[in-house]
Amino acid sequence: MFNIILFGPPGSGKGTQSEKLIAAYGLVHLSTGDILRREIAQATELGLEAKKLMDNGQLVPDAVVVGMIKSALENNPQAKGFLFDGFPRTEAQSVSLDALLAEKNTEIGVVLALEVSNEELTKRLLNRGLTSGRSDDTNESIIKNRIVEYQTKTTVVANYYSKFDKVVNIKGEGSVEEIFSALCSEIDKRLSN
Repeated sequence: MFNIILFGPPGSGKGTQSEKLIAAYGLVHLSTGDILRREIAQATELGLEAKKLMDNGQLVPDAVVVGMIKSALENNPQAKGFLFDGFPRTEAQSVSLDALLAEKNTEIGVVLALEVSNEELTKRLLNRGLTSGRSDDTNESIIKNRIVEYQTKTTVVANYYSKFDKVVNIKGEGSVEEIFSALCSEIDKRLSN
């Protein structure tokens, strides 16, 4: 089983590249946002707990999110690997994820971080805002805040996985195919070891 964490600031092309990687390597996409919405929609015990917290304006605690990820891992026993999107966001979450994966006799194979200049991200998001219907893609100051928030949060996770020599920065500017090729090259290197 080969597991990947894909990082990228808003507008980096992470969604596009995730789809291509999932198709190319037969991975299961684990987006914490999607998992949370699905658990709530299915009214599972974890989903009901998360909904109660969210309805009160509280963050869903790590233990609940990790429980949902554990459930997703168990529901996909034949998976070739997982692509983690939106998780982990803190060092504590990284440690919890590693412990959970170790229980399943697997680990994170690589952390791929798409790097795109702030100017390019702003341009991409403003362009996306013309058609996405997302208000947070139309306001330049909100976009800049989202980029800073991303950089602040993910630096911690990247620093954690750097200790294990698992972080690879990938230039996220160029054609979709060039970026995809660079991502695949890094994954293939690790798969052949």
